[in-house]
Amino acid sequence: MVTVDIPAPLHVESITGVILAGGRGSRMGGVDKGLQTFNGVPLALHTLMRLSPQVGDIMINANRNLAAYESFGVPVWPDSTGLGDYAGPLAGFITALERCETPYLLTVPCDTPLFPHDLVARMAAAFEREEADFAVAAALEEDGQLRPQPVFCLMGTSMLESLLRFTQSGGRKIDAWTALHKTVIVPFERPDDDVRGFFNANTLAELHQLESRLP
Repeated sequence: MVTVDIPAPLHVESITGVILAGGRGSRMGGVDKGLQTFNGVPLALHTLMRLSPQVGDIMINANRNLAAYESFGVPVWPDSTGLGDYAGPLAGFITALERCETPYLLTVPCDTPLFPHDLVARMAAAFEREEADFAVAAALEEDGQLRPQPVFCLMGTSMLESLLRFTQSGGRKIDAWTALHKTVIVPFERPDDDVRGFFNANTLAELHQLESRLP
């Protein structure tokens, strides 16, 4: 008798969101980026509040100041991949996939505080419609170009094995990994989509600039 794996229904409760806050913050002078304030609130906490209504469960990937992140009231997991210290976002992907207790995982960075309130709904709809392995957001940026944002990525937790193979062979780039599988690009280019929605603050100056543009 042949058994067929039937995908779990893709609804809010079946998706765990992970906030990636495990980087070095090199371009911010080495500060812990997720703890820098945006509109008076730490970036990671701002991201948490924006993402929580969109997913069934949530966690944070961080590699320092763990007690500060734990004070936000959700599980916090440091990289545990053997890839080396601060090995990049894929290390956070691995950690989250290992800890995820739902069928699907959505990754978001901690430094893009204005991502859409309907991010997950639109990515999940495209993922399910195209029967994809990954859904990746694409932003209409201020210069009018639509560019993929691979750190905003929805996947099934079954992708862990593939990711382990990819990183063990030396791979470190998200888009090089997703290119090995069926990936749907989800454009955020509607007239009412905020062009700042996927602006990521790599420096403190960029963070303050983004903050100054708030209504």
